[in-house]
Amino acid sequence: MIILNGASSSGKSGIVRCLQSVLPDPWLAFGCDSFVDALPKKMWSSDGGIVFGDDGDVTVGEDFRTLEAAWTEGIAAMARAGARIIIDDVFLGAAASQHRWRTALADLPVLWVAVHCDPATAAGREIARGDRTPGMAAQQAPVVHTGVHYDLEVDTTHTESLACARTIAAHLG
Repeated sequence: MIILNGASSSGKSGIVRCLQSVLPDPWLAFGCDSFVDALPKKMWSSDGGIVFGDDGDVTVGEDFRTLEAAWTEGIAAMARAGARIIIDDVFLGAAASQHRWRTALADLPVLWVAVHCDPATAAGREIARGDRTPGMAAQQAPVVHTGVHYDLEVDTTHTESLACARTIAAHLG
C-alpha cells in the first residue's frame, strides 16, 4: 500500500493518477474524496456526519467516524486479498488519523508519503478547481502533518505530479 497524506489541493490526486501510469503493476486508487462522495448527502451537513465550514474548516462526527472505520477495514481487506492500493487522504486528525490506518494495516507493508505544497499555491489551485470551499487548503496545511511519520516526502509547489510519482515509484524499488 501507498498512503499519501496532504492538505486539500496539495496535488495528491494528480500524483495518484501518475503513479497508476508509472508503476508496472495495476494499483487501485481510493481517497477521502471517494469516501465522502459515497456518504449519504444528508451526512454532508449534520453534526454526526461531515460539515464544511464557510471558512474551509472541516469537522466530522461520530457517524462519520463509524463509517470511516468500516471503509478503512474494507480497504485493508482488499490489500490483504492481494490488491495493490494507493490511498489519497487528508489527515484532519494528524497523528491520530495515521494511527487509525496503522491499526487497520498492522500486518501489511505500507509506504507513508507526505505531500507538501506551499499554502498559497494550494489556495490558488483550490480556487481554480472550483469544487472546494475556499480556505480548506490554508486551514489544513498546518495540521495534517503534525506528529505524522513518513517514509518519503514530496513537495508539489514547484515539482510536477509526474516527477513526484517517479520519486515515489523509485522508493518502492
